[in-house]
Formats: sequence, C-alpha cells, structure tokens
Amino acid sequence: MTYERIRKEKSPGDTGPIMPDYEALYGEFQWGDARQMLDGLPDGGLNIAFECVDRHAKSGRADHPALRWIGTGDERREYTYGELAELSDRFGAALQGLGVKKGESLFSLCGRVPPLYIAALGTLKNGSIFCPLFAAFGPEPIRQRLGGGGGKVLLTTHRIYRQKVAGLRDELPDLEHVIIVDDGDDLPEDTIGFSGLVERNGREFSMEPTESEDLALLHFTSGTTGAPKGVMHVHEAVVAHHITGKIALDFQDDDIFWCTADPGWVTGTSYGIISPLSNGLTMVVDQAEFNAERWYRILQDEEVTVWYTAPTAIRMLMKAGAELAGDYDLSRLRFIASVGEPLNPEAVVWGQEALGLPIHDNWWQSETGGIMISNYASMDIKPGSMGRPLPGVQAAVVEHTDDTVEIIEEPGEEGELALRPGWPSIFRGYLDMEERYRRCFVDGWYLTGDMARVDEDGYFFFVGRTDDLIKSAGHLIGPFEVESTLLEHEAVAQAAVIGKPHPTAGEMVKAFVELSTGFEAGRALQRELKGFARTRLGPAVAPREIEIVDEIPRTRSGKIMRRLLKARELGEPEGDISTLEGGQ
Repeated sequence: MTYERIRKEKSPGDTGPIMPDYEALYGEFQWGDARQMLDGLPDGGLNIAFECVDRHAKSGRADHPALRWIGTGDERREYTYGELAELSDRFGAALQGLGVKKGESLFSLCGRVPPLYIAALGTLKNGSIFCPLFAAFGPEPIRQRLGGGGGKVLLTTHRIYRQKVAGLRDELPDLEHVIIVDDGDDLPEDTIGFSGLVERNGREFSMEPTESEDLALLHFTSGTTGAPKGVMHVHEAVVAHHITGKIALDFQDDDIFWCTADPGWVTGTSYGIISPLSNGLTMVVDQAEFNAERWYRILQDEEVTVWYTAPTAIRMLMKAGAELAGDYDLSRLRFIASVGEPLNPEAVVWGQEALGLPIHDNWWQSETGGIMISNYASMDIKPGSMGRPLPGVQAAVVEHTDDTVEIIEEPGEEGELALRPGWPSIFRGYLDMEERYRRCFVDGWYLTGDMARVDEDGYFFFVGRTDDLIKSAGHLIGPFEVESTLLEHEAVAQAAVIGKPHPTAGEMVKAFVELSTGFEAGRALQRELKGFARTRLGPAVAPREIEIVDEIPRTRSGKIMRRLLKARELGEPEGDISTLEGGQ
C-alpha cells in the first residue's frame, strides 16, 4: 500500500474504499503529495475556482454534470463543468467591469440557488473574497457582518433586499453594488439583475492571478455571546478540501454527492462546493428545507451515492420512523457521513438498520477549514466516536497552561483536543481580532476549545466544549454523554443538557428534551426519564431536572445552543442569536 493508491484511477468494477489501509497511508502521507494532485494555475499560483471547474473543463470532462439543482417546486436545472466554467468566467468579468478588485469581498445572502454557486466561483476567479451568509439572518447580523467584512458587493434576492438590507445602505459605506438573483423588470432602485449582468459579459475573461496564501474565503462564526468572528481562509485550503473528500468521504469517479448544508455554514462551502467540484463529481443541491419524504425521494431519484448531512437531520429522520425509509430505493447509496454536533451511538445503529449503511461521523471546525478526524470507509466504526485523525494531521488530548502544552498519554483521560498546525486549510486569522487568533495557539499546538478523550485504539470521543462542561460535586460531566443516554429512550427525539447552579454541588445537570411522535408530556414521563438516566449513568451524572420542551434551540448548522438554554434558564442576556435556526 502506497500513497499512489489515492492518486491513481481505480480499475473498473473496483468498489472498495479509496483508502483501504489507514495505518499505511497515515505513516507516509505528505501534504506536498496532496498538492500535486491539483493542477495549479498555468502561469503558477493556485486558485480554488480553477481547481473546481476549469481544470475539469479543459481535461475532457467539460460535458460531465457538475451541479444538479432542485428547486422548492421541484423544478430542475443541470450544469456541466464546461457551463460552470463559462458562467463563472462571465461573472468574474462582470465583477471586473464593476471595478471589484482582488482582495475585495462579495457577500452572498440568498438561498441555495444556482447564481450563488456561479457567483462563488466567479468571485474566486476574480481574486476577490467570497463570504456566504445565511439568508435567514435579520438586519442587525447582516449589518454587523457586511460592515465588519467591508462588503463591496452583495448577492441577494428581491425580498431579502427590501425587507432587510435597503434600510441599511446608509450604514454600509463600503457596499457599492447589490446584485439581485431573482431579477426581473421591477428591480429595486440602485441594484443590478444577475441574469442581465452575466449575459452582458462575453466569454473573454482574464483570471486574476492568485497565490496559495491569498485570502479567498471569509466565514463568520459566533456562539450565543460576543461579536461574530470572521474566520479567514486562503486558496491553499483547496488542497485539504480535495484530499479529505477522497480520504474521509471516499469520493470516487462518477459519484453523485449530496451535501445538505447551506453555504452559509462552512460545511456548505468546503464540502457543498469546493470538495465535490475539485474532485469532478456531480453534486446535488436542494433549495428546499428539511422534509423527510422529500429527502428520501432525492436520495432515490437522483441516485445519490455519497451523502453528507448533520446529526440533527439524522435524528429528525429517526423521529419520522424507519418505516418511511423502507418506502424508497436507496440501493445506490454506499457512504453516509455526518458533521456538526457529535453523532450519538443510537443514530449509527439506526443508520445500519433503516438505511442499510452505518453513518460515519467526523469532526472539524470553521477554523480548521476541512475534516480533521473521521470514521473511514475501510475502518470499523466505534459508535459515538469522531474517529481517527486524518493522514497528515497530528491530534492529541492535552492539558495546557498559558505557555505550555502537555499531552495526556493515558487512554480515556479527558482533556482539550489539540492539533499540530501545518495542514493547508488551517485558518490564517480572525478578521480584525489578532489577539484572539494568537490565543488559539500555545506551545506549537492549535487549541480547539473542544474537550475529548482518546481510547487505546486511537479513536477520539467528543466530551463537550470547554465552556459547556458541568462541574457537579467534584465530577466533570460532558453534556454529550448525558444527551446520548437520554436519546436511547424511545420517547426522546432530541436532548440538550446544561449545568445549573446548585447550593451544595456547585452545579447540577438539567436536561431539556423534545418528544418523539406519539408521546405526551407529563410528570409520569419525566419521572420515567429520570429513572432511565440514573440507571445508566448513576445518580452523580444523571439529570436532576428534566424539562420537556417543544423545540431545542440550534444553530442552522445543527449545533445545540446550550449557552442560550443556560442564559434563558438563569434569566441572563441571550447575546448574539443570529445563527439560531429560524432566525431572529
């Protein structure tokens, strides 16, 4: 087994994993080899969009389907690599005509529609910075991000512009151009229609030369408190996006890939645009929001082979019942992965029973830019585990002070998850927050802020965010362990756990649960759930209070907003909730 196993085309009929031997590849992997799998610009340098579309269009795959779009009303459009290359050229030329320069930023504020993907590629070809936002953001988070990121161009819709942006124009002096994706004859004043803009620009386009360290992507991330952080990524990140698609998601020739994430979440850009396109796949994009029947129909009708989604979505499918999955032909599906919140063990088992495949969890952050730890196609899954580090990534569980890091060698001991910098997609900074960025690195390690443990086989397990851990009567309790146990009960569809002040224990565990269909809230069920948790976790770890709620607050990426639950419980300010599912 050598690294050539990844680089070479697989023989016809070979359906085995792209990486059949993890240990061998981990021992010999070099990021420089991964870089050689990409073409680079003809005159030197590196550009994400060129690697995503142009190199395929120029190498005999111009007619291969690249983007298959499904609208909310089931309308469909398909774009080949050649068409995407031309359309993104036209958009890049349009930006040049508007005077948008290298290093200036375009923000997207619209749903998953084709112009979003064309604009993302054209922006990168122009050497400009692509910054995707969630369409559901309210005016204040839009103003914060556009203002903080110096947005020169905004790509949005009629409705969003009129309702949320038009009144902000005077507060956004850098915003010179607003491009409307659903253009028509009634464009708002001082805006430009996307279709006309692209049509007016011919095929002649001179791509702006970009180097590997030129800024390419800006992702805003925030919790429930504090100002949103602008996470900066460069064109070199495409090296990690490309190879992690092969190694962690098992991308193979002619795969049909569906990433359900919106590009407003980093996953929807890294693995909803860059990774599948750089690997030459056909990617499915669904404009509509979650609906169990619709999702199963898309998996069936589009003959999806690789599916990347969020644990929250998996749990919502579980809530809809395994019988529903049986109504659809999912025989083409061969690999399922999830990311966002940790995937509880029950969901892994459910995937095997209901979908015929296990679900491979993986872990990464906006700051890492790409998958860092994963369960791989060629390895056994340990339910509840994030998996093992990606080849080329050194991960450890550590304790640290202000200037030293000590690796915890004992299997099972909890500490902070840390990574050795050096992978191509590591973030290059927080926008205008140099000191905050510097504090992320100690003694040659990037400190993730996540607590974890690693077992004797090298599998990592998520414990919780450092600021989510609960300290109760001398015990350090990770919310995920308690939540996963509650999810084992048939009545529980979703669970979230916080620490609540207690006069003697310091903190006690309180749980919030959403009920599965067919169960009714009441004291008897609360008592049953408490007893269920105590039996499995013991009285020191089990929740002392359980509250049944209609909905647990989550971000649009599926993460439980525990700090928001805690703030509400204690009557404290909620802080920034702009990433909350459903908007403000």
